[in-house]
Amino acid sequence: MLGVASAVFLLFNLLPGDPSRMMLDQREDSEQLALVQKKYGFDKPLGQQYLLYLNDLSPISWHSNDPNAFTALKKYSHYQKLASLGDGQIVLKRPYLRQSFKSEGKPVTQIIAETLPNTIVLAISSILIAMVLGVVLGVVTALNRGSFLDRLITVGGTLGMSVPSFFSAILIAWLFGFLWAEYTGLNMTGSLYEVDDYGEGVYINWKNLILPAVTLGIRPLGVIIQLTRSSLLEEMGQDYVRTARAKGLSFKKVVYQHALRNALNPVVTAASGWFASMLAGAVFVEYIFGWNGLGKQIVESLNQLDLPVVMGAVLVIGFTFVLINFLVDLLYAWLDPRVRV
Repeated sequence: MLGVASAVFLLFNLLPGDPSRMMLDQREDSEQLALVQKKYGFDKPLGQQYLLYLNDLSPISWHSNDPNAFTALKKYSHYQKLASLGDGQIVLKRPYLRQSFKSEGKPVTQIIAETLPNTIVLAISSILIAMVLGVVLGVVTALNRGSFLDRLITVGGTLGMSVPSFFSAILIAWLFGFLWAEYTGLNMTGSLYEVDDYGEGVYINWKNLILPAVTLGIRPLGVIIQLTRSSLLEEMGQDYVRTARAKGLSFKKVVYQHALRNALNPVVTAASGWFASMLAGAVFVEYIFGWNGLGKQIVESLNQLDLPVVMGAVLVIGFTFVLINFLVDLLYAWLDPRVRV
């Protein structure tokens, strides 16, 4: 996370342009410019800005007792004092992602909290579609190795892996949301929450989830089919499978209770990586389908040069990668007892 935070800070702070002028647009004068630069720390050297950025992100950080200082505690809603140090104090707090440049000083954490749940729902739905169909089709191809069905599913999975998400999103939205809309009943665009036409509040429209979830799940589906097939074929050639068959166990029991469970390790690894990358890869899919998630928010923030929102979103995606990899390590021990040794 330190590496991600450092890369994000350097990338966006070495871009041409003055962030304070971006915030003021055409309304700035020298006095307003100085006030904005002082408020957001743009008047400090780049190295000091970097340390202050890490200080805001760190759960344990130092802050000045001066209420007018850039490191003052007034910008945090909750914190716990741990100790006094110099003219300030060390506190325990939530990571602070600062404020949006464009949304009238709205906290970045609030913007992410409003959009991230929609992206998580989309990512979970997509990976479930890919996992269930991928494992089933992978087992079918492995048990029918060399047949026409095996070749057909393999070619279909390869095509799914090779098609870019933005292209498949446009194609699927046009076919199922426009051309065949009278048969499918689906919309080209729409988010999870929609406003009622009669002003009776907000309601959940689950059918808007179908097209973006299927689109986002196409590429991991192809990968999971191939991994399940190759891994299961490898496990079926192991000694323990032959021993189980020699002891009289049925072929079905050997496949589903022994070989398949051990074959799922590489599948779980791929699925975990794809799930985390879906938070980033959903940018194109969410924007095309009008899904109000983190990906669509990133595109809109980039168009507005709202750098704190983009930086915060990238950090959240990076943290998701770290968290999912940790959980997968724990899942390995349940899938394969040999990992515990």
